[in-house]
Amino acid sequence: MSQSIALMDPTPATDIAPPPAFHIMLKPRGAICNLDCHYCYFLSKEFMYPDSEFRMSESMLEEYTRQYIEAQQVPEVTFAWQGGEPTLMGLEFFEKAVEFQQKHKKPGMRVENALQTNGTLLDNEWCEFLHRSDFLIGLSMDGPRELHDFYRVDKGGQPTWEKVMRAARMLHKHKVRYNILTTVHAANAPHPLEVYRFLRDEVKTDFMQFIPIVERDNDTGYQEGDTVKDRSVTAEQYGDFLIQIFEEWVRHDVGKVFVQIFDVALAGYAGHRPGLCIFEETCGSALAMEHNGDLFSCDHYVEPDYLLGNIEEIPLIEMVGSARQQEFGTHKRDSLPNYCLECEVRFVCNGGCPKNRFIKTPDGEEGLNYLCAGYRSFFNHVGPYMNFMSDQLRRQQAPANIMQYLAEEDRKLNSRFAGAKRNDPCPCGSGRKFKQCHGRERSVERAQMVWPVSGH
Repeated sequence: MSQSIALMDPTPATDIAPPPAFHIMLKPRGAICNLDCHYCYFLSKEFMYPDSEFRMSESMLEEYTRQYIEAQQVPEVTFAWQGGEPTLMGLEFFEKAVEFQQKHKKPGMRVENALQTNGTLLDNEWCEFLHRSDFLIGLSMDGPRELHDFYRVDKGGQPTWEKVMRAARMLHKHKVRYNILTTVHAANAPHPLEVYRFLRDEVKTDFMQFIPIVERDNDTGYQEGDTVKDRSVTAEQYGDFLIQIFEEWVRHDVGKVFVQIFDVALAGYAGHRPGLCIFEETCGSALAMEHNGDLFSCDHYVEPDYLLGNIEEIPLIEMVGSARQQEFGTHKRDSLPNYCLECEVRFVCNGGCPKNRFIKTPDGEEGLNYLCAGYRSFFNHVGPYMNFMSDQLRRQQAPANIMQYLAEEDRKLNSRFAGAKRNDPCPCGSGRKFKQCHGRERSVERAQMVWPVSGH
């Protein structure tokens, strides 16, 4: 077995019932990657295993596959592959992975595979395998060339956009299921519509994730400190980025393009669980496993303090169901400051990911999410639209009906604008004079109807 980190608490086994289903980010190549993206939080994890070759053995792959499938009490299991860059393991490794999955799966069980990649190593042979084995691919791309290449470079500092675009074309050609993961950072945050329209119209993806870069300013690479590096997106930037894309999406792309955080918002406003760990009330069911079998509480907490054990020494099911892991998950809820407990969008936000809870509330309480202002702005802004779409769902009608409704409301609003005089109250209801509100903007862009903010 590869070198393992010393376990701080060697007694994870408990009589607590493990969850019927859980998710693990598997890192068969550890932190090793062929790129050198400036903001990557995981490259520094290489120093946790100084003598390792960072390559999962075939025996470890089978042992993990057996234990992971055995522990799941649901009819569908997803194997999630990440890194570093998992394709550095080579195609034969993943062919063997599929073979082990078929060998160990339970009768009637469906096995899925999801692989996150930078795409630079994909070729026709890879894509034929991915299509044949029905992998879902997450392709990392930060937008048009100049925005993508700002931080996403190779080990020689060279741009990578061309290679990623080639990968997208090959995935499309081979009919491989894929979506786009876009990180939002200081370089692309000011250009939300440029990013969204590029992904929609040129990459032609119909599923997008917009992940905020919050990069702590420290030397360890761990979740420490209360300041961030300049590459990080600000809370206000992130909220505005999402709102601008939402305004485009809600008028043109509902039911055609799916944006992860919009799905989260709709679920929350419809009275369901958000469905994404960072917005759930508690967490702890999305763990991470390193190449040598070391299991950690979360992909964002691959740190010695959050090591649960190694699957060759402690059964996977015991570590997942341990009191230590359950405490990790419930701490997300139990550590919320009063500012969050009293917030009107707590039902859908739940304080966000604990890794970003390192600033103080306006009254000085610890534990506020760095992105709070952005989340609050976004979830409030979309509320009326989400309530409309939730009502459509309850009526067993299509949420996409909102596009027709907004088109008619926008037409009426522009008609009222056309008849407004400079000193009249603005028809939008802001309370300002027309000349100080939409009258000033009409020469720049067509006005759109915006619902007044309302609580849930």
